[in-house]
Amino acid sequence: MQNKIAFILDNQIKEIDFNSPDTLSPTITVLNYLRKQPHHKGVKEGCAEGDCGACTVVVAELDHENTIRYKTINSCLVFLPQIHGKWLITVEDLGTSEKLHPVQEALVETDGSQCGYCTPGIVMSSFGIYKNHSTVNRAIIEDALAGNLCRCTGYKPIIEAIEKSCIKQGFDQFSEMETEMKSKLQQINTIETIEVKTDKQIYLKAFSLSEALKLRKENPDAIIITGSTDIALRQTKKKELFTKILDLSQVKELNCFKETENEFVVGAATTLEQLKINICHKLDALHDMLSVFGSLQIRNSASIGGNIGSASPIGDTIPVLFAYRARLKLVSDESERILPIEEFITGYRQTVLKNDELIAEVIIPKPISATRIKSYKISKRHDLDISIVSGGFRVELEDNKVKDILLAFGGMAAYTMRAKQTESYLLGKEWNEENVTEAQKLLYNEFKPISDARSGEEYRKLAAKNLLLKFYLETANKD
Repeated sequence: MQNKIAFILDNQIKEIDFNSPDTLSPTITVLNYLRKQPHHKGVKEGCAEGDCGACTVVVAELDHENTIRYKTINSCLVFLPQIHGKWLITVEDLGTSEKLHPVQEALVETDGSQCGYCTPGIVMSSFGIYKNHSTVNRAIIEDALAGNLCRCTGYKPIIEAIEKSCIKQGFDQFSEMETEMKSKLQQINTIETIEVKTDKQIYLKAFSLSEALKLRKENPDAIIITGSTDIALRQTKKKELFTKILDLSQVKELNCFKETENEFVVGAATTLEQLKINICHKLDALHDMLSVFGSLQIRNSASIGGNIGSASPIGDTIPVLFAYRARLKLVSDESERILPIEEFITGYRQTVLKNDELIAEVIIPKPISATRIKSYKISKRHDLDISIVSGGFRVELEDNKVKDILLAFGGMAAYTMRAKQTESYLLGKEWNEENVTEAQKLLYNEFKPISDARSGEEYRKLAAKNLLLKFYLETANKD
């Protein structure tokens, strides 16, 4: 085991020895680390919860094809050891006053910078588009900027700047540096387990599943992270001190996606954005939900296993995975088991996961052609908002009669639950508005959601009821 991490910063390999006299906390965020460095004050803290995008940076890493991939992330939600083996790019790296990067030039030419506070984050999101898309459209731009809030509200010149920079495709020093950077990334891409110990904390980072399971068995009390977008909030907002962390974000076997004849197999550490890309035009309902999940920065860090494992009552992926009848593969050092996702969550933030187990895979069966699956999310904003009510619905019809139905809701109880009374009523009946209207009455009384800062009980019940009608209208045969 090693107690150091290494990454690239300012185009040079940077090593952090956590046993040095100026010891850093292993759970220091990338944001707070950069703010302590000279000449790296461009990154800002606006919200410390991944909402505003002022802290946006880009991390670049080698994929399995030895190609450098660039990803925007919220540096306020990523712990420093999570970028081990990667290239950290900040706004200071893009250009100088003598030679601006094309995305910076475009912002100047379109007057896209206003008060300036959000500008560095917007520049980095623009840079992410520039590196990942040879052509752009409004949808790509809006998706990339959804995680960057401009307090001055003038997005038109910003959008124009991105369009202009991507068309212009001027000098980009990063393309010229790729051969050199590949060599440096290969140099620091160790697979040796990292064990960082300070007086107050232990941070463990595994790179293989076998080592991860061994560490899990030896450290059952460790908090498991992959993307840390949920866990990091407990530190940034609640000031929690995590005494022991097990980082699975770079476990090779957990970062995978396989398609077979009958199903998709997704590694638990697969990011939500990578999953979104992989299932495009294959699992429409899940893709639709991921399209309104957080921001691109969040999806580039958050994992499918983390979203499920958090067992949040408003975890956006969980209801739609219910609808797909997904299964989870749970593994330990000595055994493995597969169970339906419905059986995994048992209560508020509670699961059946044993203290020596990990979520290894999410298995999603391919629905048959007669099956119709939809996902819904009700929130105050379209982009980057927490669900008030979410739904994952499934129906299979035979001669317009309900042969199979599943209605799963998030935000209506302490954890994702099915409306089983309503399902039972509809099963075997004609799929028509009359029967759905009657079913709505049952659904209204089937849950007793809480009233909180996001919504009242009555609103949630009405929303759930209306989502059922919407589902019917979108799936009914209109011939």
